[in-house]
Order: sequence, then C-alpha cells, then structure tokens
Amino acid sequence: MRLATTFSDPVLRALTVATLVATTGRGISLTLVVLYLTLVVGLPPAQVALLFTIGAAVAVGASYLGGRLADRWSARRMLVASMVVTGVALLCYVLVTGFWSALAVTVVVGAGIAWSGSVRAAIIARAFSGPARVTSRAVLRMVTNIGISLGAGLAAVALAVGSPLAYRVVLAVGGVAYAACALLLTRLPSTVDAARVVERSADGTVPGRSPWRDPRYLAFTALASVFAIQFGLAEVGVPLWLAHDTVAPEFLLSVMLITNTVLVIVLQVPLSRGTHDFRRAGAVTAVSGVLMAVACVLYGASGGAALAAAVVLLLAAAVAHAFAEILSQAGAWGLSFELADPDRAGAYQGVYSMGFSVASLVAPLVITVTALDHGLAGWLVLGGLFLASAVGVTAIAFAASTATRRPAAIS
Repeated sequence: MRLATTFSDPVLRALTVATLVATTGRGISLTLVVLYLTLVVGLPPAQVALLFTIGAAVAVGASYLGGRLADRWSARRMLVASMVVTGVALLCYVLVTGFWSALAVTVVVGAGIAWSGSVRAAIIARAFSGPARVTSRAVLRMVTNIGISLGAGLAAVALAVGSPLAYRVVLAVGGVAYAACALLLTRLPSTVDAARVVERSADGTVPGRSPWRDPRYLAFTALASVFAIQFGLAEVGVPLWLAHDTVAPEFLLSVMLITNTVLVIVLQVPLSRGTHDFRRAGAVTAVSGVLMAVACVLYGASGGAALAAAVVLLLAAAVAHAFAEILSQAGAWGLSFELADPDRAGAYQGVYSMGFSVASLVAPLVITVTALDHGLAGWLVLGGLFLASAVGVTAIAFAASTATRRPAAIS
C-alpha cells in the first residue's frame, strides 16, 4: 500500500482523521495535566507520580481485556464507546479538587487509552493484510505525532496565560476533541468486527489458539516490551539526565523532541515498508538495537563533557534514538501481526499491547537504577539491555521465516 493511495481505503481514512482529532486532544492533556494538578489543584509531586503509576498499572489489564473482547463483541462499537468515555474523563480533569477525584479520572483515562489501543490494533489486523497492516500502523503513528504536536501548541496558550481558568478551558477543549472523534469512527464498516462476533462454537468459546498458549508470541512480546522501555527513556530518563547530569542548556530538550517528532513524521511510513516479511522485520529490529545501544553510549558520554561536546553528543544521541524508535516499531508491528493467529486477532493484539503497558509501568524504575543512578556505566548496561532484546526479536523473526519457507520448499 503506497501512501499516495492509502486514504482511498475507508477504514484507514476514518481511523486517520479520528486519530488526528483524538491525539490533538491528547497532546493538550499530556502537556497540561501534570502542571494543572500541581499548580492549580495543589497536589504534591509525590501524589501526582502515584496517580500516574496507578493509572499505568490499570492500563496493563485494560490492554489485554480490550483486545480479547474485540474477538467477542463488535470492535467498532467498543472503539467508539471507549473514545467517548476517555474523552469525558479527560474533560473531568477540570472538576478535580483533590487526590481521590484525580485518581478516579486518571484510572479511567489510562484504562480507556489502553483499551482503545488494543481494539484499534485488532481492527487493523482484520481490515488489512500483509504490508497494508504495517503501512496503516505507520500512517497512524505519523498522524499521532502531528496531532500531539498540534495539541501541545494549543496547550501553550494556557501556559502563556497561566490562570486556572485558562488551564481549565484548554483542558476542556482537549477532552471534547477526544470524545468527538468517536463520531468519525462510526463510519467504520462492519467488516472490521470479528467474523465470529455472533457465531460461537458449541461451548461458547472463540475458535483459534490462545496467545497465552503460544510461547513464541509470548517471547516476542516480552522482548519487544523490553525494547519499548526506550519510550520511557525519552519521556523521563533523558530530561532528568540532561537537567541534572550534563551542562547542556535545558532548552536543548525541546530541540531534541522536535527532532524526534520530525523524523517520525517524515520517515515512519517509508522505513516501515516490507516489515510484514519476517526477515525484513528481523533485520530492521537488529539495526534498531545497534542504534539504541549507540544512543545510550552517546547519552552517557555527555555527562562528563564540556558544553559544546555535550550538546553535540546529546543531539547525535537523539537522532540515533529516533531512528531506533522508528525501525523497532516497524519491525514489531510486522511481527505482532504475522506471528498471531488470525482467528484470535484481538486477543493477540491485546497481549502485545499489554506488554507495552508493562514497559511504561516499569520504565522509570529500570532507567533510574541503571542510567540515572550509575552514570555512564548504567547507560552501558541499559544499552546492552536494548541490544539483547533486539537480538532476541531478530532470532524469533528469522526462525519464523525459516519455518515458513521450509513447507513451501518441500511442496
């Protein structure tokens, strides 16, 4: 599927426009919620951190449950409902007055986002095949980056004004935008639902192999989830490292973030092509592991460097990190679809998404006990962890390729 003809498909067109609207709202909340809870509501930082830790823990279960139920119920209706609920919950941040109300909202938001992500992946698995699946995920990731950037720009209005009313108005806009995208998703055709939404076997179960009885898929998910810690590195580890362990100016973080966003928007789609093939997916994953290890070395080296050298090292690390992110996602998407049992697409995508939720939960701890606590030595350990996980995924991909070609050669 070429990008030029991508939007002729009604499923991807609906998902793309809805994703742009939803992630614009999400970009607003990502930028403002933490500051709103601390500066306006008055919660101490420790309580805010606890809120998001609990929200991430709830998201782990919601990721799998959403995918699993997408094999039993209408994925279209589930996705529409989850987007409405999540949008209303985001809107409710403006009503938060203390810890417990903030906890209720954060739990619903975390569960809703994780749930809808698994359901969306199940829809893609059913609506497309082969290269079109990976291209669709790449397009949606590109659009996600655009939407979050737009949302962050709108959030800047509240930050510039600085009043509680400004925060609440812009947060409300974000919640409404997130919920409103559900209207666009009602255009999805019934073909994205599981073929057996109504039909059941005699005992009421869904046919196909359970992902929990598929050791190859579980191993792939575990290894891919280890590599997914790199998202936490970008969101938590690098900002803390730059601010406390290097002499680089803090505004450099914005430059690094913009660099990552631009590279993902421009390169995610072209660099994802062909990763529906096992060997191609394994090869790009191996390259991503090397690039991530290099990025960790560069990040670590910046800690003891002079100003100019630190800036150069951090920018080079950001570029290597961005390419590693793009390639690792491309390889993982292809494998997450091609290694799965098509009769249980939702359950398999739920397990895969659950792995990423676990990575989000443990990433701050892993990054702290390695890079942030031990400097360059810790960065080297972290880089080795990324490289080892990438090698493991590559081995699974190459083994799957060999197993697939062997029957064809015999016949």
